[in-house]
Amino acid sequence: MTSQPYAGPRADIGIIGGSGLYSLLDGETVEVETPFGPPSDPLTIAEVAGRRVAFVPRHGLDHRFPPHRVNYRANVWALRAVGARQVLGPCAVGSLKPENGAGTVVVPDQLVDRTWGRGHTFFDEPGTVAHLPFADPYCPQGRAAVLAAGVGGDLPVVDGGTIVVINGPRFSSRAESLWHQAQGWSVVGMTAAPEVSLARELSLCFTTTALVTDLDAGLEHGEGVTHEEVLRVFGENIHKVRDLLIATVGRLPGPDDDCRCRHVLDGQPLPFELP
Repeated sequence: MTSQPYAGPRADIGIIGGSGLYSLLDGETVEVETPFGPPSDPLTIAEVAGRRVAFVPRHGLDHRFPPHRVNYRANVWALRAVGARQVLGPCAVGSLKPENGAGTVVVPDQLVDRTWGRGHTFFDEPGTVAHLPFADPYCPQGRAAVLAAGVGGDLPVVDGGTIVVINGPRFSSRAESLWHQAQGWSVVGMTAAPEVSLARELSLCFTTTALVTDLDAGLEHGEGVTHEEVLRVFGENIHKVRDLLIATVGRLPGPDDDCRCRHVLDGQPLPFELP
C-alpha cells in the first residue's frame, strides 16, 4: 500500500461526524491521500477546547454515501495520517431498551457487527497476517471523558451497553429488532462498524457516542421509524451533541499520554508502515 506522505496541518483528535454534524468545525480544509482512495470528503482541522481536532463527514458533506458505501478505511487512515490518536465517532441509533428514549446518549462498551461487504480490515492482502485483540473494542479513557463531559449536561448519558450494527440502508424488520432485544443488546445503528475495528488496527483510541433518535421496530407499535424522523430528532439535539463533543475534547488524554489501545500492534509484523 502506498500513498503520498501527508505534510499539512496536524491534529491529535479526530471526529467522524454523522448526519447533522457536517458543520461541526470551522477551520482549514485539507486533502489527505490514502491507499484506499479519498476519504468521504476533505478533512477540516480546527482548534476546539484548546486542542487540535480533525473532522471528517462520514457520509460526505452532501450525505451522498449510504452506510454500506462509506469508505471507512480511507476515513480512519486519513485521521491517523494527520496525527489523530484519539477518535470520537458520534452516530444516530435506534434504542432496543424502552428506558433509553429519544435524546439519550449511550456510550457503548461492547459491539456486535452484523455488517457485510464493507472494507473491514487494512490487512486485506495475502502475506503478513496480523491478529489483534478486540475483546473490549472501545477506549476506556475516551469513554471516561465522554461520561465526565455528560455530567450535568443537557442530554442524559448512559454508561455502557452493546451496539449492534446492521448493514442498512434499510431499518430492521420487527422480527430482527425483537431478536436484537432478546440478546440483551442496547442500541442498533449502521455506521459504528467497521470504524472501531479499523481504528484498533491502526492503534487508535476510539469512542462511540450513540444518540438515540427513535425506538427500534420491536418497541415501536406504529409503522416503525423513518429516515425523516431520525433526521428531525438529530436536528433537534444537534447543538446539545455538539456541546457534549466539545466538552469531551477538552477532557481527552493528550497525544503523549499512554493507553492500552496504542499498544495492540506491539510485536505484530505489519505489511505496511503506519501513517
